[in-house]
Amino acid sequence: RKPVVLEGMDLGPCTTKWTVDYLSQAEGSKEVKIHVSVVPQMDFLSKNFVYRTLPFDVFVQRAAEVKHKEYFLSEDEKYYLRSVGEDARKDIADIRKQFPILAKDVQIPEYFEKEQFFSSVFRISSAGLQLWTHYDVMDNFLIQVRGKKRVVLYSPRDAPYLYLSGTKSEVLDVDNPDLEKYPLFVKATRYQCFLEAGDVLFIPALWFHNVISEEFGVAVNVFWKDSYDKTDTYGNKDPMAASRAIQILDRALKTLEELPEEYRDFYARRMVLRIQEKAYRN
Repeated sequence: RKPVVLEGMDLGPCTTKWTVDYLSQAEGSKEVKIHVSVVPQMDFLSKNFVYRTLPFDVFVQRAAEVKHKEYFLSEDEKYYLRSVGEDARKDIADIRKQFPILAKDVQIPEYFEKEQFFSSVFRISSAGLQLWTHYDVMDNFLIQVRGKKRVVLYSPRDAPYLYLSGTKSEVLDVDNPDLEKYPLFVKATRYQCFLEAGDVLFIPALWFHNVISEEFGVAVNVFWKDSYDKTDTYGNKDPMAASRAIQILDRALKTLEELPEEYRDFYARRMVLRIQEKAYRN
């Protein structure tokens, strides 16, 4: 249940074929919805980016550029594609359906049963683009096909130090965090790896990860699990039982507000101890 980088795997011809020109020609001018950001560090909580639509071949060319002659916000804006299903609210991402020509070039490592497959997400990033720290509820492979990536990871046990808002951390800059605002962040143990083209990173469910594309990057992210919520098209919804438990806890905390401060503090500490005794792993 720990991350690991797998090297030298047979991923098919994608690692040699997927040049900018080949990508552009293979899937042509189909329209794709992309993230556009004027800053390298994308923040899903503050939404410091906009969504725009471009023909795929135009998008690939722009994503590979550093400066743009044509742009939406600024000449050095960054682009990010995270493929989605035909109906983004209902359908999962599957490279075989959304990008069938490119899918033929990829051989996905068979480390899970076919019926456990959930989604295969096609990703393209501008050089320098950094994604926010978050966790997924499914095991997954990050298959780096082109370019270099740096991935910073944190254990699920460090969740108390990551200032979570849902599945995402509020600490945007993991290299130079604002310790006045996030003082507990220093307690989180940082794990780091660098992915070259052809490398595969196994990211276990619930492990936090922050990804920066050091170069124009192309990747395929494959998710799988034993069972899943049919309404979870992105693979990042908390399990139903976990969501119910959090709702129950919120109601319990609301009930504690009926007590005087001294009593509220005492019984809250008892609740914490009970959770540790009953639910924490040794």
